[in-house]
This record gives sequence, structure tokens and C-alpha cells, in this order.
Amino acid sequence: MSIAIIHADITTLAVDAIVNAANESLLGGGGVDGAIHAAAGHALIEACIKFPEIRPGVRCPTGEARMTPGFALPARYVIHTVGPVWRGGDHGEDMRLAKTYRACFALARQHDLKSLALPAISCGVFGFPSDAACAIAVEECLLALRQNRFNGAITLCAYSDEMRRTYLHYLAMMSPD
Repeated sequence: MSIAIIHADITTLAVDAIVNAANESLLGGGGVDGAIHAAAGHALIEACIKFPEIRPGVRCPTGEARMTPGFALPARYVIHTVGPVWRGGDHGEDMRLAKTYRACFALARQHDLKSLALPAISCGVFGFPSDAACAIAVEECLLALRQNRFNGAITLCAYSDEMRRTYLHYLAMMSPD
């Protein structure tokens, strides 16, 4: 299958699922999370509230994923995942971000999805350096395809042209010639 890298508004993509870079409450927030909630409509928050709290305020711990319908979005589903907050790089952030991508691919495979669009998880208010996050994202996408953990088309959706170029740089470095 393939990896496409685009600069676009993820809420406009007609794919099987878009990934929401959510917070642990799943009740909306800023950045991509807020945009997805706004575009999907009020039914999305109602669906998220139905996920049980694992502990107070936490419906989806960091590194895990949950899925809801896409409601008013062109995407059929939304996979909500929580990436790590950047704390300087010495607290397992890289490993935890990789785990976040793996959780998304596992859920997509479980539901036999064939197209998945992902934002730059943890790069907004969570503060993960975009260069490191792009490298991890590309590596996890390539591994998912090579190891048959996802059998579909992957779109890495950049929020800026600079982010798109960073994704492209790592894809060129990591892809076999």
C-alpha cells in the first residue's frame, strides 16, 4: 500500500478514518482536536462521553486509541488517540509516541479500514518537536505497512507546508530505493 503526505485540513478528507490528536478526556480541546469536534458536530462529544472513565477525567490514556463514527465529517470514523506531552525527551516520549501510532493502526486493522489520515500527533499544545515527531510518524507508518499491521492507504496530513516538507524528508530517508 502507500503513504501520501499532504498539507490539508484533516476534517475535509473523505477516508475511512481520520485520527484525532485528542486529550485524555476525549471531550475536545484546541488544535486538531477542536477542529474535528467542531466539524463532526455535537454527536461526536456525545459518543466520546460514552467511553467509560478509566480514572477521573481519563477516557483514553496516552498511547491508546478509541473509535467513534465520523458523524458530519466526510470520514466514516474518527480514531481518537492521545500522544505524550513533551517533557524534554528523557521521559520515554519517543517510545510513547510510537505506541500511539501503533494503537491507531491496530484499531484500523481490527475494523478492516482501508484508508487512514493522521495528523502530527503531539506537535501542537503537547509540545513535541516536529522534526522528531515526523521521524517517528514516518517510521511507524512504514513499519505498519511492511509488517502487515495495516493494509491500506496512509495519509500524513500536515498542518503547514513546513511540516509537509519534514514528513517528505523522513519518508525519502527511510524508504528503500
